[in-house]
Amino acid sequence: MEKRVFFRNRWLPYALLAPQILITLVFFIWPAFQALRQSLYLEDPFGLASEFVGLENFQALFDDSRYLESMRITAVFSVSVTLLALCSALYLAVQADRVMRAALVYRTLLIWPYAVAPAVAGVIWLLLFNPTLGILAHGLQRLGVEWNPAVNGNQAMLMVVIAAAWKQVSYNFLFFLAGLQAIPRSLIEAAAIDGAGFARRFWTIVFPLLTPTTFFLVVVNIVYAFFDTFGIIHAVTSGGPAGATNTLVYKVFNDGFIGLDLGYSAAQSVILMAIVISLTVVQFRYIERKVHY
Repeated sequence: MEKRVFFRNRWLPYALLAPQILITLVFFIWPAFQALRQSLYLEDPFGLASEFVGLENFQALFDDSRYLESMRITAVFSVSVTLLALCSALYLAVQADRVMRAALVYRTLLIWPYAVAPAVAGVIWLLLFNPTLGILAHGLQRLGVEWNPAVNGNQAMLMVVIAAAWKQVSYNFLFFLAGLQAIPRSLIEAAAIDGAGFARRFWTIVFPLLTPTTFFLVVVNIVYAFFDTFGIIHAVTSGGPAGATNTLVYKVFNDGFIGLDLGYSAAQSVILMAIVISLTVVQFRYIERKVHY
């Protein structure tokens, strides 16, 4: 039976919703409108004059080979971060779910990295991979790997992917662990009695029941890779070397705040927002059909 809530005061629901609506208007709707308006203008760096140019900023974007390369870099970066963060978190959650002694301490230690700021996370991995001082860099050099992300674009991309994924693993771990603990033990025990091994129990029972959680985390991690990794890239590589880690969100910053081309940067932000919205719609339209609720 459906339960409904009735308010004696007709204005109380609107008063309760007002703070969230105000925050959405101030921090999302208004900036999005300003970016859309600014993308149609050519402005001088000091904001003293502007000229309406229509869609010329967007046309210039798709004629720019560097912008198209930035799209490719963003696709590789977002897919790599999402896969690495999800797989690592799922493995840790499965192992943590099996721990009996000191389980609370073990889980707390795995959650801590989420409290680290993105820029700090980037600096940590930058020091670990530093060719002169880094422990991991020395280990790679002993294995015969010529490690120098300052000049090697592939190595720089690998470094920021690891840093970004490490920052997100704790968030994914919390949801995966909660999903695992919500699965009835009777199902797993029945499969074990029938002779199913751990791997078979996981792929035939546990993982299908985790698909709602996995689907949610896929959407969240893709959005994270597109937007929230700016601090990591800025602290670690600043988009280099030679633009090898210049993702779309970093290019918006670089062209707008460093290059002071405000209209061109605003057009990039509009396209970036459209890409993320389109990806989210596609995921909910097609991928969600394979989710078992």
